[in-house]
Amino acid sequence: MWLVRPAQLDDLKQILTIAGTQGARLSSTLPKESDSLARKIELSVASFESSLPEDQAPRFLFVLENTDDGTIGGVAGIDARAGSGEPFYSYRKDALIHASHELGVSRRVEVLYPSHSLTDQTLLCSFVIRPELRGTEAFELLSRARILFIAEHRDLFTSRVVVEIQGVQSDDGSVPFWDSLGRHFFNMTFEDADRYSASLSKTFLAEMMPHNPIYVSLLSDAAREALGKPHDVTSGNYELLRREGFQEGCYLDIFDAGPVLEARTDSLHTLVTSHRKILHGRHDDDGENCLVAAGEGADFRCVLAGIEDTLENELKVPVKTWNLLGKSAGEAVRVAPL
Repeated sequence: MWLVRPAQLDDLKQILTIAGTQGARLSSTLPKESDSLARKIELSVASFESSLPEDQAPRFLFVLENTDDGTIGGVAGIDARAGSGEPFYSYRKDALIHASHELGVSRRVEVLYPSHSLTDQTLLCSFVIRPELRGTEAFELLSRARILFIAEHRDLFTSRVVVEIQGVQSDDGSVPFWDSLGRHFFNMTFEDADRYSASLSKTFLAEMMPHNPIYVSLLSDAAREALGKPHDVTSGNYELLRREGFQEGCYLDIFDAGPVLEARTDSLHTLVTSHRKILHGRHDDDGENCLVAAGEGADFRCVLAGIEDTLENELKVPVKTWNLLGKSAGEAVRVAPL
């Protein structure tokens, strides 16, 4: 059975294995270096325990655990504030009109403006899952459990949520947008830039990018074609987020020009369709398969379970589900349809 819970330092080795073999990422990456990843987990632990300094925004990291053997199948994160105290850079798509009255010429030119307008909005990030689990119920559990956590801790998060989706990347590892733009300002491959941004910060890299508008017509054909397009491997995550209520806006990832999706937090499908219920037991596993979450902070747990709903606002689940959630009969849980 799959369980989503807060990441712990004991998970470090397994998370490193997943991060190191992920290939193309599904959203913002995880660090692939042990020390950097350990710091990220420690920050998450402190966030779940509400022990961060008042001026530091929480950053949460969840794992998908197979409760039968303790293996970790995936990782997903939430940054309560994008940028976490630093500017969160992206490109904003816009257009300029170049006109000459004397020549009678008017032309609309597409441009990309460096922007940090998304700074401090809640960010879904660090989504990585083993390839064999993509498209499964475990995949959906890992992604949507974060929304149930937001629902139970609504005051920690902002009115809007964003998520970066990886852009186009060739089979040989080249990234058309980066190769056409970023490499002119950095003597490094996209992989190196991505690694630095995951382990350190995107900010110092983004600040070295040109601050003037980028004329799209000056990019290579491949780079122009890649603007706003998700990587093929992200299709499952992309469609799931679209069903959740996320939409493409005018922003692009500053490194690979992948789409940045946006949504109103209180309109997210999982949040809107979730309800608090009182937990009760049953003996069989039959019933509608739903996401069931319980616990605050470090005690948060989320599973998929066959449930039986009653008219008395009660939720009947197998006793083994109680144990995984760390709850007993009569306590409150939050449930959402799969």
